[in-house]
Amino acid sequence: MKKRDVVVSEDAIVDIEEAPAFYDRQERGLGDYFISCLMSDLESLGFFAGIHSVWFGYHRMLAKRFPFAIYYDLVEELVVIMAVLDMRRNPSTIRKRLSDSSRAAPSPAPR
Repeated sequence: MKKRDVVVSEDAIVDIEEAPAFYDRQERGLGDYFISCLMSDLESLGFFAGIHSVWFGYHRMLAKRFPFAIYYDLVEELVVIMAVLDMRRNPSTIRKRLSDSSRAAPSPAPR
């Protein structure tokens, strides 16, 4: 099995950076645990990308420990993370956010 490279878009980086503060307000250290769990989920996409169902035009993997969904696309041999969104949001908000992301998709690096 070939491992794919995983690339995180700027929009997804912003998504990831916003969440830990919320969890740290709930309990000290929970934000770090969130990041650790999410990084594990993102790394697994190197092996399992493409097996997840498509929602709003992107593959969607549910995070293992937190109510977040990782939306990604396959571009050549890359897994491009487009968004990491809280599943407690209104679905229409998620749909709009993902339609905005499609315009900012990073292109693969030349080889």
